[in-house]
Amino acid sequence: MAILLGVLTGLFFPRFAPTAKLISQTFINMINMLIAPIIFFTLILGIARMGDMKKVGRVGGKALLYFEVVTTFALAIGLIVANILRPGAGVHPEAPVVHGLVQAAPVIAAAPAGVAAAAAAVPVSTGFDWLEFISHIVPHNIFESFARGDIIQILFFAILFGFGLSRLGDTGRPLIDTFERISKVLFNMMKFVMRLAPIGAFGGMAFTIGNFGMKVLLPMGKTILAVYLTCSLFVFVVLGLICYWNKFSLLKYLRFIREEILIVLGTSSSESVLPSMMQKMEQFGCSRSVVGLVIPTGYSFNLDGTSIYLSIALLFLTQVFHIELSIWQQLAALGILMVTSKGAAGVTGSGFIVLSSTLAILKIMPVENVAILLGIDRFMSEARSITNLIGNGIATVVIAKSEKEFDDAAYRQAIIDD
Repeated sequence: MAILLGVLTGLFFPRFAPTAKLISQTFINMINMLIAPIIFFTLILGIARMGDMKKVGRVGGKALLYFEVVTTFALAIGLIVANILRPGAGVHPEAPVVHGLVQAAPVIAAAPAGVAAAAAAVPVSTGFDWLEFISHIVPHNIFESFARGDIIQILFFAILFGFGLSRLGDTGRPLIDTFERISKVLFNMMKFVMRLAPIGAFGGMAFTIGNFGMKVLLPMGKTILAVYLTCSLFVFVVLGLICYWNKFSLLKYLRFIREEILIVLGTSSSESVLPSMMQKMEQFGCSRSVVGLVIPTGYSFNLDGTSIYLSIALLFLTQVFHIELSIWQQLAALGILMVTSKGAAGVTGSGFIVLSSTLAILKIMPVENVAILLGIDRFMSEARSITNLIGNGIATVVIAKSEKEFDDAAYRQAIIDD
């Protein structure tokens, strides 16, 4: 109801958009303030109880291997659909095309007035540095990492802290009990904040429709359709098969996390439900230690929806500017996206940074060409964020089952109560 009201408000009262953005951003900020401490204490408690660091390494290794395989499937499906539907065909930029490259940053004539000005704000990247990304995992100041909400660095510190705590044995028991109480307080805070989710979702949709309008959907509708269609195929075919092989129901899982899906739809950010998703996956039957390790890691390494968007967006740009890529060039682009997509975060707008990095590496067109997507990026963000959310939850169940850390009784109770 809040999302529908937000759409109507954006349509009939577009001047409300700045206020709506403030409402949505305030809600997301309330969630963000809880993400770092919840991840920190959940992971520490999981590792401290797990005790065996070999098991932690095994779970982490399985998770990363799973992430790489599944996101590669997502990238490949995106490329296949983009080649079949050709969403960029028939879209004409205002700037002239010369030898396959535009002379200036392109803007769709039907795009909102703010898009042209926003073109200058498109991030220009010199390329993705994999070694720099790895070195970034180790924080030089953990307090600064908490202040920035840098999930990867918090994960690294929490794993070391959990290992150190597990080595204390019985001496560390009082500290574990204290952390357990703090964790419960944080989740109680999260429950209160989630009561405000309809207000945040209303603000998010009112801002999107009021700021960008519906007219931008017409000339770029094929691109939006391609992203939503591909995400749906990925969820119900690829992830559906994964669920079938691991003996749990995709539809019952989607029903169980329906509230989180709706919140992501409204706020356009999968991070808005990260804390509640961790709690939901525990209720679904996954052990706390697996949830604490897989879910936060997945927010940087298992972005299925973002991978789909990146492959479609890349081919969309080449089709708009009449740059034909051979099958070998597309496979090379797939390999580059397998790396650059790992640098994305589960927040709105990160796709532009990764896309610009990929274009800079491929050197097939000016990086500024991504400006053509500014008007519709928000509409596609919902699809990729929801797909990211669904994929991370399924990954957690798969890893938990492989480690025999999945409670079938809790799963059956969860779907019955739901």
